[in-house]
Amino acid sequence: MKLIVGLGNPGSRYEKTRHNIGFKVIDALAQRSGITLHESKFSGLYASIHKNGEKAILLKPLTYMNLSGESVRPLMDYYKIPVDHLLVIYDDLDLPVGKIRLRQKGSAGGHNGMKSIIQHLGTSDFNRIRIGINRPPEGMKVPDYVLGQFSDAERIEMESVVQTCADACEEWLEKPFPEVMNQFNS
Repeated sequence: MKLIVGLGNPGSRYEKTRHNIGFKVIDALAQRSGITLHESKFSGLYASIHKNGEKAILLKPLTYMNLSGESVRPLMDYYKIPVDHLLVIYDDLDLPVGKIRLRQKGSAGGHNGMKSIIQHLGTSDFNRIRIGINRPPEGMKVPDYVLGQFSDAERIEMESVVQTCADACEEWLEKPFPEVMNQFNS
């Protein structure tokens, strides 16, 4: 069993923000599988999908970004999911808008959701998909930027990026993560 986690913040106030791009990928995967995330335990919304005999849980932590590990760790413990079967999807200020980067490990890079997950798991050695949202314009504070919405042009581009990330997640259900990295890190 594998776990795919999309990071974001709950509630309509945050729904279309840059910080919620991880939630959007989980929504796309759920839609492709014809399911809704209906279970609400482990401080999150989740559901299972099956693809070619592989079962995966899709999770949207509802803890707010900075406490994401409080949702991820208990679910992993309950289902006995090893850390190498975890994939976390999140926004990244250090990549240009629309650029994605798949990695098997790394630091939190200043991302508070990732800091929380790393702290709760006691390791940073897990799979991730970073989705570029770019840096804020001069004079704008980072929290205001990540909690802001994409421009119309960016939103159109990000719709395509979300589908590409969903493709990568589905490939991971069939292939080892290094192969998926080679395929999607262009």
